[in-house]
Amino acid sequence: MFDFYKRFLDGMPLYLARYYWWAYLWQIGVWFFDHQLIINAILFGQYKVLMNTTLSRLHEEYPGRMLQMTCVYGGLTFNLAKYSSPQPLHIMDVAPVQLKLALRKCGLEGELIPARMNAECMGYRSNTFDTVILFFLLHEMPYEARQRAISEAIRIINPGGRLIVTEYAPISESHVFHRFPPFRWILTKLEPFLDGFWREDLTGHLNEVAAGHGKRVLENWCRGIFGDFYRVIEYRVIDNGDI
Repeated sequence: MFDFYKRFLDGMPLYLARYYWWAYLWQIGVWFFDHQLIINAILFGQYKVLMNTTLSRLHEEYPGRMLQMTCVYGGLTFNLAKYSSPQPLHIMDVAPVQLKLALRKCGLEGELIPARMNAECMGYRSNTFDTVILFFLLHEMPYEARQRAISEAIRIINPGGRLIVTEYAPISESHVFHRFPPFRWILTKLEPFLDGFWREDLTGHLNEVAAGHGKRVLENWCRGIFGDFYRVIEYRVIDNGDI
């Protein structure tokens, strides 16, 4: 029973198969979680607010060539494809079952260009995309995997392009969910890498990684959601020599 996850290891990162097979790789789990009621419950009723806040940044500025790094449940992919038009939305994921689900949501031919890739080592050329979307991905990765995925995201963004991150906000002393130890215990059991992400300086981490690509990352816009339990951040990626 404890080795059940090994059935999902073929071509998958170990952490994904071991900790999240039931949510992202198991066909029954994929069917279950891709319901609005379930997604909204997991995000404490904030799914639409989080999605619409993310999409609002695309309304402010045309996204150009856009990539959604890994698939997500709900209507985000379909809506991103509409904002990306007339260009197709690029989307990648390491799990074929997730890519098939995304394709079913964007049924019109040419709306979506899917690719099976690991976010830690993508096959796109450097400086390929104008906008990259990271929607609740980073907290699900162990530190080393997260570092590689962030590095890849920065590498493929054109100087002047944007990285939009929708995620948990840093842990604080003010939010009731952060102050309540039993809740934190349950949440970090379900999300084993969340505690580390909670305590990470994301902007500082992005800039450490960006320096290796001759780039810098500037926080352009940020909005806290649900009492700063979640946040949407827009970063501008520039060349190191630019002011």
